[in-house]
Amino acid sequence: MTVPLWGLVIFIVWTIAVVVLLLAVRIRHLSTGGSPKDFGIQNDESLLWRLYRVQANLVENLPLYIGVLFLLTVRGVSGTVVDSLVVVYIIFRLVHSLIHIAGINPLFRLVCLVIQLGCLLVLTTLAVI
Repeated sequence: MTVPLWGLVIFIVWTIAVVVLLLAVRIRHLSTGGSPKDFGIQNDESLLWRLYRVQANLVENLPLYIGVLFLLTVRGVSGTVVDSLVVVYIIFRLVHSLIHIAGINPLFRLVCLVIQLGCLLVLTTLAVI
């Protein structure tokens, strides 16, 4: 299996892990008397809300990575540069999520996002040239 495909596996497993964590926090919230209405209330102080946003962000970004992976695979583009960019992308994807979950300064998330998008842009360019 190639590094880009392993990246996809990690992305998918991480997304599933976040969903499981979100479900556990939701169940705990409800079992302690919380309301389902609380799930839709934007509150950056709430772990429930941050997990919901992380999960949504992962779902929004997964198709981008799959699209780039598709282009790389169909075009037969591989090598050390591709593998390195994929590793950087996946690391910063995970760090982005962890920063969001922890409620750390959003500026750090922005830095992670810029690095991720840069990796995807370079990977896309490599796939089409």
